[in-house]
Amino acid sequence: MPRTTQIFCASTLYGAATLAAALDAGLFAPADRRLLLVTNNATNPEIAPSVDTMPGFTPISERFDEVRSWNATISPFHPSGWSPRADDIPMWERYVRLLWGLGDDEIQLAVESVQTNPALALCQLFTGAPVDVYADGLTSYGPTRDKVDPLVGTRIGRLLHLDLVPGLTPLLLTEFGVPSEIVPSEAFLKVVGELAADQGDLADSSASADDRPALLLGQHLSALGILTDAEETDLHLQMVRGAVARGHRELVFKPHPLAPAHWSGLLEDEATKLDAELTLLDRPVLAEVAFQRLRPALVVGCFSTALLTAAGLYGVPVARVGTDTLLARLAPYQNSNRVPLTIVDALLPDIADASAAGGWAMPPRERVDELGALLKAVGFAMQPKIYPGLRGAAEAYLSQHLNPHTWRYFKRKRLTSLALPGAVPAQLSFIPRNATVRRLARRARALKRVAGRK
Repeated sequence: MPRTTQIFCASTLYGAATLAAALDAGLFAPADRRLLLVTNNATNPEIAPSVDTMPGFTPISERFDEVRSWNATISPFHPSGWSPRADDIPMWERYVRLLWGLGDDEIQLAVESVQTNPALALCQLFTGAPVDVYADGLTSYGPTRDKVDPLVGTRIGRLLHLDLVPGLTPLLLTEFGVPSEIVPSEAFLKVVGELAADQGDLADSSASADDRPALLLGQHLSALGILTDAEETDLHLQMVRGAVARGHRELVFKPHPLAPAHWSGLLEDEATKLDAELTLLDRPVLAEVAFQRLRPALVVGCFSTALLTAAGLYGVPVARVGTDTLLARLAPYQNSNRVPLTIVDALLPDIADASAAGGWAMPPRERVDELGALLKAVGFAMQPKIYPGLRGAAEAYLSQHLNPHTWRYFKRKRLTSLALPGAVPAQLSFIPRNATVRRLARRARALKRVAGRK
């Protein structure tokens, strides 16, 4: 009987920690060999740190028999842009089996973002291998952003995810009937504890809540073309002002790894003007590690998944900033960031909302059900061809819940193109049902066609 090798693919430390937690929780069957395949998907991977070089990786790697690099395997190709041509798949599979010492092993895969490379390339390479997908954050509650080849999609057995919004079921991959399975929070917290212990020189706060810092989570949205550099700087300045307005005088800013260095200086100057002190957390650590070691009194961010782990797993008050601007600016409508942005905007208080000074508590079931209905409508509007079965749910939500507040989650042009409620203003809604108007419209189109032939 051939031996079984499980290949786990990870591009981020968060993803690797999720896999480690799933293994600790016994969510994967025993195997003869477990191989962790790390991939560096940065634009310039030659100068960007890979997962296996980041602090805290060693405790995670001990759960696997071997660690391999996908970048080294397919060099000089880039992981995000390469996949094997159909005619070359047998050759590439033989090459990888020889390089990794797989022999005739039966392969089982666990990947993230199966609709894109490098996960898709790996699934195509090992034709017929069963696949598990694990979620890389809040995007799992939204639709699959691209159509997945049925030869891959029908091999997916389940979607593993953290219970970031208790009671909310992921939409990702449901077009293939893929069931979701929760990675226990306790197992994930245990893994994060190991990572935190590996950060011995990172401050470990045992102060009272009044003396603990407010942690500000930076995002590099200008790199995605969503905001300009100036607008993103202003977004971070809003975090500083909002945290100080909440009474916090000790601030810690965790920048995005690719963010410009001058941002921190501007934020430090702003904090000083407001009689506060800002410290830069400039090491590449998971936000969850910072939660565990710093024990912040407040976490502020835009639409980072870490906001939900802070509130749900660590019980830390959280607040959002800038989501209304981003909802208006995000394009195209099917941008996969729309779902995390919608969840954070719908659930978390704005930093400027004085009435929510106590932070955020886990929402009641009714509110989660409302969010689920909203996400079905948003999901259909984003990917109507992948989820045609959600049209009824989208129509029901838009007919009953579209108001000045919920309009921020939709675009009139998008609703119009899909013939959904809200496509035209309410005062003009009689037009599609008016026989005279329809008759005049048909006549006008006929005249236009005749004129075009002359």
